Amino acid sequence: MENRFQHAEECWQCGTPAENSLFCKYCHSLQKPRLDYYEFFGLERKLNLDEDDLRRRFYDLSRLLHPDRYTRKPGTEQQYSLEAAAILNDAYRILRDPVSRAEYVLKQAGFEAVEPRSKNVDPELLEEVFELNMTLEELRSGDDSARAELTVARDKFTAMREEMDRELKNLFDEYDASKSEHVLADIRALLDRRRYIQNLVAEVDKELAA
Repeated sequence: MENRFQHAEECWQCGTPAENSLFCKYCHSLQKPRLDYYEFFGLERKLNLDEDDLRRRFYDLSRLLHPDRYTRKPGTEQQYSLEAAAILNDAYRILRDPVSRAEYVLKQAGFEAVEPRSKNVDPELLEEVFELNMTLEELRSGDDSARAELTVARDKFTAMREEMDRELKNLFDEYDASKSEHVLADIRALLDRRRYIQNLVAEVDKELAA
């Protein structure tokens, strides 16, 4: 499995020309890990990933990078193993989830962080959100009959989120085929709306569980 890592112009250990690999090809010492998650895993920058392949790469790298393997190595290699293990766990956490993966690709492409923006929400939905907030206030004021309405609202918003996930999958396919920034902009707008809906669902769940 090929893995690409950030490096100096020369291997820190033997001074030979460094290459984009996990270990120096001459002295086999561990090199400074690369911060780019896709390059770390040796993956093409795509939004659709094979989850089984990603998992295999994670476990293979976990075995290679575990700090226990470097207790008798020079201090530089011990430090690199700690850095690499931390990056590995963060990268796997981000890349295995489609939404966080898309947010990562957007960030790498220079887009602002995803936010739950109501300006990307249809006016009809905003009206439903207004009614939802009224129902939440009723429940908070002691009207337990509002629970039934909130359950219906939660199910409706959950269905909306699931529909957005299907739309997101289609946009992933489109981006992987085109690598278009216009498609990334559409994904960003959809993720804003999805985050907005997700926050509503979480708020209703919190109140229903109280």
